[in-house]
Amino acid sequence: MIISMTGFGRGEASAHGVTAMVELKTLNSRYLDVSVRLPQQFQDKELQFKEVLAQHISRGKINVSMYLDDKEFQRQAPVVDAQKLANYVQILREIQTTIGLEGPLELNQLLNFNDLITQPEPVQDPEHDKLCWSLIQQANAIAIEKLMDMKRQEGAQLEADISSRISGIQEAIIHIQQTTDGRAEDLKKRLQERISTLLDDEKIDADRLEMEVALMADKMDITEETVRLAAHLKFFMEAIHSEEHAGRRLNFLTQEINRELNTIGSKANDSGIAHEVVKAKEMLEQIREQVQNIE
Repeated sequence: MIISMTGFGRGEASAHGVTAMVELKTLNSRYLDVSVRLPQQFQDKELQFKEVLAQHISRGKINVSMYLDDKEFQRQAPVVDAQKLANYVQILREIQTTIGLEGPLELNQLLNFNDLITQPEPVQDPEHDKLCWSLIQQANAIAIEKLMDMKRQEGAQLEADISSRISGIQEAIIHIQQTTDGRAEDLKKRLQERISTLLDDEKIDADRLEMEVALMADKMDITEETVRLAAHLKFFMEAIHSEEHAGRRLNFLTQEINRELNTIGSKANDSGIAHEVVKAKEMLEQIREQVQNIE
């Protein structure tokens, strides 16, 4: 069973007024690339978080979005710095006296000073941090499960599509093999006849002619290529149904299949075979595009 590299999963976990939410979005990538920013108090757990993802995902770019709502526990209400307020009031009144302005101070004049109201640092509580990290892990586990479900569903669709195209290439091989059955002897016979009509019989070395004709026929023989091509397609289908991640192997096999098709097309010297090769290569190109989405 193959697995798609693209998918999305969202998980949420709550306890004691704290909510953790994790969203995972995966995209195509040659290697495993995890992009995540943990809350400040959990920066030292980034490697642990990535290792958990790596246990389920072998390659692809993973974008992690995380939200932790624990304001009830860790956030204190904003406070006014009374000393700074008194200092700014005194400064503003001195300015009024200096330039001769009268009237009371306006509140909006004081609110222009951004450092009057401050947000206290979160309260450090090891037990609370332990709770938050546990909720993040739970949310991540749920997100991974949903992500993998989606990746498997898309993988099943990819498998069905690729399998049908592989079947099309196998049919093309059958037609090619039917065309080439007995072709070597026929080629040798035709070459001998053409050469005989072009040369004076008295000047022909029969043994040398036989050898040259055999060499030319051998160069045009595609039996070996069709056998290798059939084997590559067999390995391709085995990889699709394997329990292991098959993306890299499938990518390699598409290159090998393409190489054999090119060789068959160049050696065949037959319009019918060339037509089958073109059809097979069209299907292979579609397979190659799909393989790029497989983990």
